[in-house]
Amino acid sequence: MQKTLQEIAEHIGAELKGEPQLAITAVSPLNKAQKGELSFISDKKYLSHVESSNASALIVNSAIAEQLSGNLLVMQDPYLGYAKVAQLFDTTPRPKQCISSSAIIAESAQLGVNVTVDANAVIKEGAEIGDNAVVGAGVVIGENVKIGSNTLIYPNAVIYHAVEIGKDCIIHANAVIGSDGFGYANDKGEWVKIPQVGSVIIGDSVEIGAHTAIDRGALENTIIGTGVKLDNHIHIAHNVVIGDYTAIAGCTAIAGSTTIGKHCTIAGRVSIIGHLEVCDKAHITATTFVNKSITEPGAYSSGTTFQSNKEWHKSAVRFRQLDEMWRKLKQLEKELGQLKDSREDKDE
Repeated sequence: MQKTLQEIAEHIGAELKGEPQLAITAVSPLNKAQKGELSFISDKKYLSHVESSNASALIVNSAIAEQLSGNLLVMQDPYLGYAKVAQLFDTTPRPKQCISSSAIIAESAQLGVNVTVDANAVIKEGAEIGDNAVVGAGVVIGENVKIGSNTLIYPNAVIYHAVEIGKDCIIHANAVIGSDGFGYANDKGEWVKIPQVGSVIIGDSVEIGAHTAIDRGALENTIIGTGVKLDNHIHIAHNVVIGDYTAIAGCTAIAGSTTIGKHCTIAGRVSIIGHLEVCDKAHITATTFVNKSITEPGAYSSGTTFQSNKEWHKSAVRFRQLDEMWRKLKQLEKELGQLKDSREDKDE
């Protein structure tokens, strides 16, 4: 595959400086790019690497473009430009359109035009699959599931009954959508299961990573908004609502009935307890423990940075001593106040 620099400029909305008919065959990192390949610079600190790079063209912002010559694509966000160019040259294989003879498809299931169903997939009664969707090998789609057009489901994902998934979504391998939420009542020490009768509703253009689990709602639905991006190994509990265009990194867990706003970013291994609300445009850094609602946009953190093992042991000991130190400090403050009052009385 190859594209001219002019074609790429038009695709990403960049200003072209250089040879319009230059043929580009791939996008590569700056230090590994070869002749005919395109790279990008989003920070001035990488300018020193340009001279040693073999890239035939670069995506840069206007400030960096002033310091360079040659073939340049100039735009405000070079990283965004890189993402769009990478889509042009994406070589990820896609199954050929066919219905495998080993697939099991219920008679009442409805498949749109050009749907692909790979080997050993199972599509159960009442399911509806939109045009150009791809159901990978070993995928199980439960009763009355609805899947929008152009959605791609990778091998061995499991979609439980009555789940609804929008168009242009990507569901990666071994994701589980619509399994029971964790709901039990205690009867004298024994756990009584609460049926989870809600579902999972997923908007358009959502991507769900490998091994991510999204529980169905207990009474109402678990909802994943349009444009949401979920990394691998995430757990979304029952009745959680995630607003449009929020992105969540791997190993994060969100407990039941929590609402996450729109355009949020949640980093890896964040823990959010249940029944909270996180406002729009909140940005939560890695390993943060969220135990109360967030009402104002901004960045939030609670994780601590690493130390040497010796320093960590010292810090752990001091942490256990905090309560005793606090009590001593309050006693000293009290004694200092009494001493001050005594001196003032003598001065009078």
